Amino acid sequence: MEFLASDALRGRGSATPDELVAATYIGSELQAYGIEPAGDGGGYIEQFTIVRSQLTAPPRISFTSSSAGIPARETTWTHGKEILALELAQAEFSGPLQKVDLDRQPVKVQPGSVIFVTAADKDKLQGKIGAIAQGTAGVLVPTSGKPSENWEELSKKLPPLPVQAQGQPTGLGEPFNLVMLGEEAEAALNQLPDGTIVHFEGTVDEEKSTSWNAVGILRGRDAGQRKKTILLSAHLDHLGIGAPVNGDDIYNGADDDASGTTAVLELARALGAGPKPRRTVIFALFGSEEIGGLGSLYFREHPPLPLKDMVADLEFEMLGRPDPKLAEDTLWLSGWKRSNLGPELAAHGAKLVGDPHPEQNFFRRSDNYVLAKKGVVAQTVSSFGLHKDYHQPSDDLAHIDFQHMDRAIGSLIEPVEWLLNSDFIPKWNEGGQP
Repeated sequence: MEFLASDALRGRGSATPDELVAATYIGSELQAYGIEPAGDGGGYIEQFTIVRSQLTAPPRISFTSSSAGIPARETTWTHGKEILALELAQAEFSGPLQKVDLDRQPVKVQPGSVIFVTAADKDKLQGKIGAIAQGTAGVLVPTSGKPSENWEELSKKLPPLPVQAQGQPTGLGEPFNLVMLGEEAEAALNQLPDGTIVHFEGTVDEEKSTSWNAVGILRGRDAGQRKKTILLSAHLDHLGIGAPVNGDDIYNGADDDASGTTAVLELARALGAGPKPRRTVIFALFGSEEIGGLGSLYFREHPPLPLKDMVADLEFEMLGRPDPKLAEDTLWLSGWKRSNLGPELAAHGAKLVGDPHPEQNFFRRSDNYVLAKKGVVAQTVSSFGLHKDYHQPSDDLAHIDFQHMDRAIGSLIEPVEWLLNSDFIPKWNEGGQP
């Protein structure tokens, strides 16, 4: 942790040379612990391309309308004039129009459609659309709420686009395309028949950079169990150099997530020093988590062993301080009730309990979620107690409780060894898989 969170690594910014130094150092530690490489070209490093896209002009919506006896007419609306693009998952989308009234139940949304969502109370629309937006091409909403009040200010800005790993879908989060209509556009759309093809298009500039994971593997000894892989993971990057706070511009990321990286390395050291486990264990330290879980996404799409054989992922995130809501040296597991993994590890000695901060939705906010979306029983181990140094330059070694880390991580070594040597297959509880 002293090296990873040092000023020398300049905050291990996502997709920066400092991130590569951190990944290289981690690979050297894995090698010293007798863990085989599982990265590119027989090494420990897995390299991938990051694409940052930026709109260069206001995006537009267009559609063609026609009626009996009247020639077809193309209509175009522009961001900042007739429409406001509030949130974008990509710079271009299209699909058949579907009008959706949220006051009518049940709401059935056609996948791939561009939905125009209405309700009697327009000001509450945006709080309701997230649940139905996934799977749609885009969401159109009438003028309402704060965006309506700040129309002029928002019209001067171009909406951001998510950072992506080249050729891959999005990682963390569930971004969707959300466009607000002005009163004129809303009135016109009300007259447009369902099924009309709606196009959204923006021109972009792309900037590419490189990011890195560090990956090692300890192969199981049991011919009948070695295919049942356990993943132990954390993210190695942080925020890098940022806006100064009290004269400090290095966001060291000691708790977030040098502490989790240290936990994975300690487990690698312990497991590498003992007899080979029955099952195979992969140690993966992901880059570019802070810009959207892109390292774990790339790993998921390019796993060293088939994803279908990965029976569990324990992600380690922010274990550097005790959570004041928990007993001494206790850790919590995100999504505790979603699977039988946490209770089983606790039964075998892990100081592990359920997440005491359900309102924070931590299950969806770490790399585990990227794996969980593909069926892997993947959950995050943490003791983050919502301290005020989160994503601040003050997240440094001076604030780490090493005694807590030693005891809490130490309590996991034997339960993880048990998991690797048992026949236990973690399962999602009913309704638990995302």
